[in-house]
Amino acid sequence: SGTSGRPTTPITKVGSTHLRRALFMPAMTARNNNPLLKTFADRLQENGKKPKQIIIGIMRKLLHQIYGILKSGEPYNP
Repeated sequence: SGTSGRPTTPITKVGSTHLRRALFMPAMTARNNNPLLKTFADRLQENGKKPKQIIIGIMRKLLHQIYGILKSGEPYNP
């Protein structure tokens, strides 16, 4: 497994470019300052993910956190 010889596909550009751009720098900062996301990034790096793939994973996690906060209406509680 993992060596099928298929070429890797690029990350899709479908979706909001504004949202992607808005989440990029917060993801970079969160990687260094949020202990949970730092652990997540370290785990992805150990699994052989490339740096930009790690940032995209952090962006996704941040987006899920933001959505949960907005949906619940509760203040952010780290």
